[in-house]
Amino acid sequence: MGRWQPDARGRLQQAALTLFFERGYDEVTVADIAERAGLTKRSFFNHFADKPEVVFANVDGFTESVLAALADADPSLAPLDAAAWAFRQAGMAIMADYPDLARARQRLIESSAELRERDLMKNAAVVAAVADALCQRGVPRRQAAFAAQAAAAVFLAGTDEWSADPGPGLGPAIERALVDLRSALAPAPVPSA
Repeated sequence: MGRWQPDARGRLQQAALTLFFERGYDEVTVADIAERAGLTKRSFFNHFADKPEVVFANVDGFTESVLAALADADPSLAPLDAAAWAFRQAGMAIMADYPDLARARQRLIESSAELRERDLMKNAAVVAAVADALCQRGVPRRQAAFAAQAAAAVFLAGTDEWSADPGPGLGPAIERALVDLRSALAPAPVPSA
């Protein structure tokens, strides 16, 4: 290997994911990742704060995509519809061609308490950012929080369905999840007398 190769961050992320899938998350050290990428531990920490962060390296870009889509959403949409549409647009742009990677990444997260905890923190940050953006659209704070949480739940349910069966596509899976949420929230039928 030459003295310097470009895209150290990408190489570290690829090395980490490959090793995690081969050995399991808990069996891989930062030194292992750096060695596989042809770099040093110091290089790893120049790009990632810690080992779990390498699994979530693309979350900030996803959040930015969701917020950009929300800014472009039709202003006449209800808060939930605008937020769900934004999650769908970002997911379609970033994930739609990679169902196998999404499934493998989810199994990896589920295999580690440390990763599950980080996943919850990252999801909470995305939801908070979407709620703030909804507030900027004039949605009252509590309604914005509900809409952001619900849209995130719809997105996660849709991506779970899609990664298990990618055939119908990510967009339709997210749309079905939104329909299911609406059905779950529908008032109970009034019993006849």
